[in-house]
Amino acid sequence: MQSLPEVAAALVAPGKGILAADESVTTMSKRLEAAGVAPTAESRRDYRALLLTTPGLSSYVSGIILCEETLGQALPGGPPFSEAAAARGIMTGIKVDKGTAPLPFSDGGFVTEGLDCLRDRLADFRARGAVFAKWRAVFRPAGLHPRTVHANAHALARYAALCQDAGVVPIVEPEVLMDGDHSIGICHAVTATVLEAVFGELEAMGVDLAGIVLKPNMVIAGAGCEDQAGPAKVALNTLQALGAAVPASVPGVAFLSGGQSNGQACANLSAINAEAAAVGEAPWRLTFSFGRALVSDALLAWHGVPANTGDAQSRLAANCRRASEASQVTAAARAGA
Repeated sequence: MQSLPEVAAALVAPGKGILAADESVTTMSKRLEAAGVAPTAESRRDYRALLLTTPGLSSYVSGIILCEETLGQALPGGPPFSEAAAARGIMTGIKVDKGTAPLPFSDGGFVTEGLDCLRDRLADFRARGAVFAKWRAVFRPAGLHPRTVHANAHALARYAALCQDAGVVPIVEPEVLMDGDHSIGICHAVTATVLEAVFGELEAMGVDLAGIVLKPNMVIAGAGCEDQAGPAKVALNTLQALGAAVPASVPGVAFLSGGQSNGQACANLSAINAEAAAVGEAPWRLTFSFGRALVSDALLAWHGVPANTGDAQSRLAANCRRASEASQVTAAARAGA
């Protein structure tokens, strides 16, 4: 059996990233409805089966994050999802948080819930084939209260410690949302503050940083900001925020897409790796853990019609390949130097 640091390193292996297919039942049902597909348990299963069985997926993807419903399902006429993933050389992950709730006395902040009974749930998920997990905390830059930062950082650390105690690699996901009209400078400041708090709590909780994967936002302006920075500026700000707070012992940073298109997210990831190469390479692998940026095109092409499966899978593979290439710009730059 691989150690936690070995699994974490494998999740961010060169040229590979993590496919986030862990939308809640409610969120996934809304996306299916928007694509003209009936939001049933069967259609959610069929859609995620389409993703997992995409030919060549393991060339670009090291792991797939599932929700609890999908972990309990099987491919149509086939094995459980975790067994099907393992047979394809893809590790299974599980979303374990229970979503957000208002945090008292925080001026409108939210905290992620789900720590109750998490120890037992992790043992069950591990027995069913999950080797890594994910917990997402969200931070809205406008009016961010210190209590929101502290509560979510502490919850992330408790989650990570419980994961490692259960033999599961934790993906630590502190997301500064791109909702709003804030500047890239504000995103930079908030991201740096959040990351500093998260790693302070992780270390206080005794978490082995070599056995985690960090899944942060890129440092970008809010979606409503008139001044949208280009990839070079995003890369510089992102690396500065990471460098100020993330220890070198962390094996990899797998960025979330956060509502960016595939083209935008990959352009920014490519620039981040290029900037890291230009200044002597970052101590962590810099890769992707995208959701919508990888799968939205496939969902729209599929429409719940079996005959469209091949086209949908081709679109997913193309998006995954683009992200994989963006994650390898460091190696390409070094080879061309």
